[in-house]
Amino acid sequence: MVRDGGRERRRGQGELEGQVLGALREADGPVTATWVQERLGGDLAYTTVVTILTRLLAKDVVARERQGRSFLWTPTADVARLAALRMRRLLDGERDREAVLASFVTALPPGDEQVLRALLDAAEPGPANNGRTAHTHDGGTED
Repeated sequence: MVRDGGRERRRGQGELEGQVLGALREADGPVTATWVQERLGGDLAYTTVVTILTRLLAKDVVARERQGRSFLWTPTADVARLAALRMRRLLDGERDREAVLASFVTALPPGDEQVLRALLDAAEPGPANNGRTAHTHDGGTED
């Protein structure tokens, strides 16, 4: 639960993953689950933090290395990539992908629609980029 104006509310789906990944990205280097727990205010159980880190590992957005009896955790992607993975998972769960995508695009505000169009144009394989897409592993674009 999270305090919201004096009352408690449940975290949104994926919100905790984003907070954990955000904390990792703020670290100066690899950190322990205890460090992440403390960084998030300590109201989360240690086992919850480890569960979230393990889920992020399965999604390939963090890496871990053993140090003694515990692990050190490092981000391998940003929060935007994590959100994109969630969006992709939702889309993959739908039967009529075209209808979902059409509904998504028509609901976008004009500024977001323009950004999406520019990103799609940049991702189009063609002579300008030798058939490659312009996306990199971390969700950014190549220079």
